[in-house]
Amino acid sequence: MAPATMAEMWTTMGSTLASFMFIWAIVRQYCPYEIQRFLEKCSHRVMGYFYPYIKISFHEFTGDRLKRSEAYSAIEAYLSSNTSKSAKRLKAEMGKESTSLVLSMDEYERVTDEFKGAKVWWVLSKTVSPMRTVMSMSYYPEQEKRFYKVSFHKRYRDIITDSYLEHVIREGKEIRVKNRQRKLYTNSPGYKWPSYKQTMWSHIVFEHPATFESMALEPEKKKEIIDDLLTFSQSKDFYARIGKAWKRGFLLYGPPGTGKSTMIAAMANLLNYDVYDLELTAVKDNTELRKLLIETTSKSIIVIEDIDCSLDLTGQRKKKDEKVSGEDEIKLGSKEANKDQEGNNNNNNGGNSNSSSKVTLSGLLNFIDGLWSACGGERLVVFTTNYVEKLDPALIRRGRMDKHIELSYCSFEGFKVLAKNYLKLENHQLFDKIQSLISETKITPADVAENLMPKSPTDDPKRCLCYLIQALEEAKEEEEIAATEEAKKRAQEDLKESEAIKEEEAQAQLKGSKHIE
Repeated sequence: MAPATMAEMWTTMGSTLASFMFIWAIVRQYCPYEIQRFLEKCSHRVMGYFYPYIKISFHEFTGDRLKRSEAYSAIEAYLSSNTSKSAKRLKAEMGKESTSLVLSMDEYERVTDEFKGAKVWWVLSKTVSPMRTVMSMSYYPEQEKRFYKVSFHKRYRDIITDSYLEHVIREGKEIRVKNRQRKLYTNSPGYKWPSYKQTMWSHIVFEHPATFESMALEPEKKKEIIDDLLTFSQSKDFYARIGKAWKRGFLLYGPPGTGKSTMIAAMANLLNYDVYDLELTAVKDNTELRKLLIETTSKSIIVIEDIDCSLDLTGQRKKKDEKVSGEDEIKLGSKEANKDQEGNNNNNNGGNSNSSSKVTLSGLLNFIDGLWSACGGERLVVFTTNYVEKLDPALIRRGRMDKHIELSYCSFEGFKVLAKNYLKLENHQLFDKIQSLISETKITPADVAENLMPKSPTDDPKRCLCYLIQALEEAKEEEEIAATEEAKKRAQEDLKESEAIKEEEAQAQLKGSKHIE
């Protein structure tokens, strides 16, 4: 009878479990989400009286999904290094310099770790919950929230909370620095809040090869910039002592082709920083601008290129539309739309901007050095412009743009750097002629580099230098022609002005003689 009784017991248990699973499936299918959460809370509370294990969760995002948790990132790095060998389901990413794969545990994978005799279990989980608005009660797409959960016996509570978690965070941060792969970010123009993307930024691996050694700059200027950057990266305690956010602003200005973008890449490679290329025309308003700032990480460079084209920032802060109130109201548009608007002012041809983006000058200033700029540390803010005189003085004053760097036309020292890079030449008999021409001619480093580039497989260094000499002579001739034309134009203007003065004097004398008569 015992085997039959055992079989009946298993049959009854199986039937009960099947019934429970069926009922639970019905509950999940038809019951409101709030009731499901209530039942889960009740079950967890009941199990808490009998379950001897403690669980701690580390969520990827805290608060209103403003910023990724540092603890979550550190745990992710720690587990990828210490427990990936025991995990059975893994995910792979390219590591530093894209030379190796970094393995980490996949979702719902469970791994074991030990610390001072205490055994713990880690699992990567996620919750999926719909969100809805209060007014319409309509549901957004489901929102995923990832989190790590560590479980351990309650007898090890003191060891885990006092020592183990601190050990995990410390080790994880060191591993992140070691395996860090630098990235180039851009803000997503299609982002809507609330959004269920992981971040407001999209990124690719940053692989720009530029360095200060390869830049066409004078050695003294290079050393000045490098010393400034290295001093900044080592000044955490100094900034804390003087009560300022650990950031520094750089304004790069000069004619097109003088290496402003290359300078940013060289700065990132020197300091091993990420680069956030902020496209202002894709930012809806000041609130979105702040959210973008919050999601940037430390050890990064925030770049706004060609800011004179992205925003209408004049020294007078002129209003673009009489219907818009507020002295600093700046309407944001695309670079092409700004050019069209400029044509409309001058030639009455005009252009319409389809952008609905609107950012105020005040919002941009707060982004640079307001209260929100302190939510993070070790960051550079870099503006580039071809026309520094067009920018509002409040935007580029010291304290916001702390260091102004002018990148001008190529000098002979800059040419020697390019000749070494492109032709592997440190000296040549044609250098004297080039030095004479380059001191009398305005030519950008980009133009010099293009002429030094071999045009065919048979081009030797001498032929490339001849290309450059020819370009310099043509540029010098064009400058002389332009100077001659300008001199003629000025002479004509002076002549017209002189004739106008003589005519006024003659008219004045004629009026005086008539008055005497």
